[in-house]
Amino acid sequence: MALAELAVRTAKPTTKPYKLADGGDLYLLVNPTGSRLWRLKYRVGGSEKLLAIGPYPDVTLAKARGRRTEARRQLADGLDPSALKKEARQKAKAAVTNTFRAIAEELLTKLERRCCCRHAAQARWL
Repeated sequence: MALAELAVRTAKPTTKPYKLADGGDLYLLVNPTGSRLWRLKYRVGGSEKLLAIGPYPDVTLAKARGRRTEARRQLADGLDPSALKKEARQKAKAAVTNTFRAIAEELLTKLERRCCCRHAAQARWL
């Protein structure tokens, strides 16, 4: 049975975490701290996996259903949604660290360790 927006909004925390199922293996995990997190349960290669979709107020019920549909499409294409999400996060991190400044700083620190102070200072100035 599909969840209603009202049920999601009024979900109260208890002493133990509990799940509110939406269908299609999408559910809302309500933690004792009061946080409400969207999760998608799926299987790849015979093993069960869990995809974190996001926290409730930031990710609405409609957005969570849309992301579920997108993840199901990826699964149908033979791709693992969790692995794709992790790969995208790593690419974003690499894009930030692979700047000219970062690479130049790395080179200069290597020079400072290996060369004399005068040469390293001159390289930094250049």
